[in-house]
Amino acid sequence: MDLTVTTIVLAVLSGSAVGLLLALFGGGGSVLATPLLLYVVGVKDPHVAIGTSTAAVAVNAAMNLMGHARGGRVKWPCASVFAAAGLAGSFAGSTVAKMVDGQRLLLFFAFAMAAIALSMLRRPKDEGDPAVHITARLMARLAPMGLVTGFAAGFFGIGGGFLIVPGLMAATGMTLANATASSLLSVAIFGAATSTNYALSGLVDWPVAGLFIAGGAVGGWIGLQGARFLAGRALLGRRLFAALVLVVAVYVAYRALGG
Repeated sequence: MDLTVTTIVLAVLSGSAVGLLLALFGGGGSVLATPLLLYVVGVKDPHVAIGTSTAAVAVNAAMNLMGHARGGRVKWPCASVFAAAGLAGSFAGSTVAKMVDGQRLLLFFAFAMAAIALSMLRRPKDEGDPAVHITARLMARLAPMGLVTGFAAGFFGIGGGFLIVPGLMAATGMTLANATASSLLSVAIFGAATSTNYALSGLVDWPVAGLFIAGGAVGGWIGLQGARFLAGRALLGRRLFAALVLVVAVYVAYRALGG
């Protein structure tokens, strides 16, 4: 697409918003990337919007992951097993998605957004174990969850964090804070795999992706500072964000149905 001054500003601001949400919430934080590219920045093709958003989200997630890692919140062994298992799934899911009509894919995407929002409204059953360590038993539970989550992330063109966070918590018993931080490794890897698959078909707008990444770097830095402030208000923050995602899901479904 042509880069006007307005387009550049909107792409940077949209990237900032996604980077901030990724840093704050991990799981679910990237779900607004594709709607922002379509309805704010002005990308016309849904497949290009998905390919571009996953490229940008992968880089932003990697940057935010490093911030959380410096804070000691990433459980690297558990996160690595989950991400490695999901890599093949994300390639498979994105391959299937490229064969689906763009508007129908957006409708599926709207349902996925609604599922993300509902998952973020749930209160965790317990605080979790901050000292969890990888074992053979945990690996046997993490690998299949990672594979399925990777496929969903590739198909819907999202980071998949809304599945990764509860998946990590269910498989390992780690805390919400650890799962949120650890999920970013899978978000980065699944996003990179999906965007590479789309790029091979010429479905990534690299200039727009670059602007999105630049904005995301700033937003991510702000989000990492805000994560400390929200430490005692995490549930309230997630619920407010979930309400926003539900509203956007309804709008995306409306547009996909020809509204």
